[in-house]
Amino acid sequence: MTGTVIAQSGKMQHVLRQVHRLGRYRWPVLLLGETGTGKEVFARALHEVDPIGPFVTIDCSAMVGGLMESELFGHARGAFTGAVAQKTGLIELANGGTAFFDEIGELPLEMQAKLLRVLQEKEYRPVGGTNHRRSEFRVIAATNRDLAREVDRGTFRRDLYYRLNVVTLRLPALRDRMEDIPLLMDHFLDRFGKGHQVTQETKAILVKYPWPGNVRELENCMKHMVSVNSGPYLHNADLPSMIQNHVSIERAHRMAAAVGGDAWQTTTPSPRPVEPVSAPSHDSQAIVPLVELERREILRALNFTKGDRVMAASLLGIGRTTLYRKIKEYNVAV
Repeated sequence: MTGTVIAQSGKMQHVLRQVHRLGRYRWPVLLLGETGTGKEVFARALHEVDPIGPFVTIDCSAMVGGLMESELFGHARGAFTGAVAQKTGLIELANGGTAFFDEIGELPLEMQAKLLRVLQEKEYRPVGGTNHRRSEFRVIAATNRDLAREVDRGTFRRDLYYRLNVVTLRLPALRDRMEDIPLLMDHFLDRFGKGHQVTQETKAILVKYPWPGNVRELENCMKHMVSVNSGPYLHNADLPSMIQNHVSIERAHRMAAAVGGDAWQTTTPSPRPVEPVSAPSHDSQAIVPLVELERREILRALNFTKGDRVMAASLLGIGRTTLYRKIKEYNVAV
């Protein structure tokens, strides 16, 4: 356990040892891992090993359109409509410290070129400004994308990739360090739900759940359970709907295997005309593919939040970037 990093598994202890070593140097570090694995937590842990200067988070997925350059580099007064005063950019704020570029893979090619110049020349020019300014900082970047593949596709600059990829630190998914789940549950209950306890039956479910949203999903799950139950014991009925749906599907699969698993296996179609078969039983009809359940829950969350994607992602226990990707993947109309 280092700062806010909660871990006892062998994989995470290995990562923490790397953090302690790398934190003593000012080399660029590229953090890789799925959404929700705690990349910003580890970026801060790297900075805190030798905390020189400020730690500035730059969320590349949150910056959109023409304001992106202003957010990064600041702007001069009157640089554009609405620029009534001079603004200091995030690059200048990070001077002398650490700049953490979260979701660096979301940065458009045009901004990648401008960032590369800053990293190479240590200088930049505010929007509408006439003079260059200097800013030198340590770079920590994070992404859930395969940047090498993005380079091959032409969506990420090769020169910027090699500038960032000096040292790589890969964070394991929560499902690959399941022994940490009880420790994390206790940590979140101590923060959000003192006086609450998770029943053994529910704890067993949470330990086996695959956690596609990783630690962030587990944190949101504990918040949800505490908010819907006055305590002291948290039960299966208090689980978020996504996890309850997963449990129901797993139970249905076990029941199907118990009464005859062959009926669920895919077989080679017969070349002869297929005879009419009787309609499936009520229980079979009730089983919905997990992908469809996920699509329905996303749509339900978006309807509930009136299209607020940030709030919907929080309710679903997944990251904002993950929600955007799934909306596009499932063609969810919002």
